[in-house]
Amino acid sequence: MPSERSVKQLGFAETFKALSDPVRRNILDLLRKESLSAGEIGSHFDMTGATISYHLRILKESGLVKENRVKNYIYYELNTSVLEEIMAWLTDLRADSVSAEDKMEYEKPDDASDT
Repeated sequence: MPSERSVKQLGFAETFKALSDPVRRNILDLLRKESLSAGEIGSHFDMTGATISYHLRILKESGLVKENRVKNYIYYELNTSVLEEIMAWLTDLRADSVSAEDKMEYEKPDDASDT
């Protein structure tokens, strides 16, 4: 059975794939300020509505964006909980790396010049 950490990392693969595209990062920047409809998002780009929908679908599947339906409209908003999970994982990864470096430094043999 996979550990909780490896399950999260599998989910992160989709998230990092979504973040790899500059258009999707620009969409996230727009949503950082406020919730927007697909049309409002599309007005910031020179591309078709279908292309915007494609990028929004990738962002939704990765968990970075969520939908909020209001009457006949769908508004997209940033899902900060996924970003918080990524930041926590990166912080843990960094802390583990620093701990390993510290351990290696502590266990380093003394210089031969001491003889």
